[in-house]
Amino acid sequence: MAGYQPGTVVRVIDGDTLVINFDDADQTVRLLNVDTPETKHPDKPVECLGQEATEKLESLTPPGTRVGLDFDVERTDRYDRVLAAVFVEDQTLVNAELARVGLGVPMLVEPNRKYYDAVQDAYEEATAQAVGLLDPAAGCTLPAEMDDVVETLAAATDAPVGETSSAAAATAAGILAALTAAKALRESLEAGKDTVRVVALGTDRAAALLRDLDSRIADGERALAPADTQTATLKDAETPAERERVEAEKAARAAAAEAKAVEAARVAAERVQAEAAEAARLDAERVQAEANARIEADRLAAEAAAAAERERIANLPPAPAPAPYVQPAPAPAPPAADPYPGYTGPRCYLPGGKTYRPC
Repeated sequence: MAGYQPGTVVRVIDGDTLVINFDDADQTVRLLNVDTPETKHPDKPVECLGQEATEKLESLTPPGTRVGLDFDVERTDRYDRVLAAVFVEDQTLVNAELARVGLGVPMLVEPNRKYYDAVQDAYEEATAQAVGLLDPAAGCTLPAEMDDVVETLAAATDAPVGETSSAAAATAAGILAALTAAKALRESLEAGKDTVRVVALGTDRAAALLRDLDSRIADGERALAPADTQTATLKDAETPAERERVEAEKAARAAAAEAKAVEAARVAAERVQAEAAEAARLDAERVQAEANARIEADRLAAEAAAAAERERIANLPPAPAPAPYVQPAPAPAPPAADPYPGYTGPRCYLPGGKTYRPC
């Protein structure tokens, strides 16, 4: 990846943030020009498809992946994270790939727009294919919620009012519940204009969705009024015994609704606990994988060092051959002691010339 800063992925933090080792240090990198749903924000819950975005980034850049980094005008953001485009070995731009599958949306924070167009083009593909945050089959997305609200409201307003006060009251209650859900979705759209889930729709589509929602809420409110009126009229015409029966039915429905709400709360709590447990398991697996990777790297480094030492020893020059042993010459015999110390007269030497006697 000529022209880019080389690095090695250490781990993925969330859908748009990861740790990469480059310049001899592990550094937190925030992907340029793309924003994915939150999973680790201290003040926000896990957002729609946040875990899926994290898993997508992990599949693109698992630990140990060799990557190339490119930078824009600003090298870091206000959290001291490095701002970068990340490329894998086949020159795939990771920032754009997250947008291409609808798990990230284009984000422009001036003056850093170097890769904005690439991310925007990729997200247009996701929009055309209605995937990721635009998928109406993914239950938590706004298109899915809108379809559900519209379907529920249409069914409630189309339901017959009924010929008894209890039937009319049930119809009115259904319309009211559907209206409550529709208004809650509208409030969510208004309050979350800067969230990834809303930004994913685009300005024009979000505005169109709000207009459609307002129209359907108005239709629902128009349908609610005659249902309430019919309920009151039928209730006034009923005998005390009938009213008693109706009230009992109403109380039973309220109890059933409360039980349903309790069950829904229990299921939601279990889901939250399961998601938290799964997130903890994934974090533990990542930590273990990193530890295993470090152990394996240390083992390979030790093996490489041992192999290098064996190679060094094998390439040492041969030791010189020992010099042949030479018997040292015998030391000369010390001179014989004078048998006649102090004699200075004539000497008569014996044969060999080494001993004498006084003459």
